Amino acid sequence: MFQHCLICTDFEDGLQRFASFVPDLSQTGIRKFIFLHTVSVWEDERIANIDSQKLEEAKTYLQSLVKEVPAGVEVKIEVSSLRYLDQIHQLIEAEAIDFIAVGMPVSSDLENKLFGSHTLSLVKATEVPVLILRPQLISTYTTEELSLRCQHLWQHLLVPFDDSPAGRYMLDGLKQRLAANPDHRVESCHFLWVVEDAARRPEIQTLRQSEAETKLAALQTEFSQWVPHCTSEVRSGNPLHEILDTAFVKDINAIAVGSFRKGLLDWAVPSVADSILNRSWFPLLFFSPKS
Repeated sequence: MFQHCLICTDFEDGLQRFASFVPDLSQTGIRKFIFLHTVSVWEDERIANIDSQKLEEAKTYLQSLVKEVPAGVEVKIEVSSLRYLDQIHQLIEAEAIDFIAVGMPVSSDLENKLFGSHTLSLVKATEVPVLILRPQLISTYTTEELSLRCQHLWQHLLVPFDDSPAGRYMLDGLKQRLAANPDHRVESCHFLWVVEDAARRPEIQTLRQSEAETKLAALQTEFSQWVPHCTSEVRSGNPLHEILDTAFVKDINAIAVGSFRKGLLDWAVPSVADSILNRSWFPLLFFSPKS
């Protein structure tokens, strides 16, 4: 589904381990890997001395993790003292990056508001899809487990959809990438529509479920031209709970989510995508337009 991947690591999130699994990751269709580590030189809004030795040690460490590079695959190591987002934007342009992998711990909305997050800043500042992984899991996988995980990053996708602007934006991005790269290794998509229990009259709830089933059936037909196995399901209840339960029951590799925000005020309003971002242990394939 993607061909040029930027993997960002601070060496505490475990994502540097991916450097040792380039052959496995390349089975998903990725042909270029950029591993990025940034060393901060900022102190209280002022630039401090650049530690050249620290930069060189970080680069040497990442290079030592790359054990094998298959034919036709390119690997680059980038260690920089530039600001995190500045460096990412430069690499997106220079390397035609179409996919970014980052780590983000499970956290609460309050924690993110108080302490901020590099990942949250990133998804607000780029239109490039971001795969969000949980450092706690990446760090504890055995070599065998991580090898399999790398081969099947998005083999079985859960695609929650409710015909909202965010949902349509996410679907458009997903379709573009599936159509552009036939060697995407997506074997199945499970489309899920959660009808919230908000209707007081049962007939209204029934009508909403019927409309959802009709729209999901159309999605199955459309996506079947790119994905071998497409299924759909309509559930009722709390969207977050139903999405996470479906991911567990259906043996999902990743959840595709989208957020359609145009300004800072929009980002202040909670969404289902935000809740999944903060509470799901599943990898998230996040589509977000630049604010």
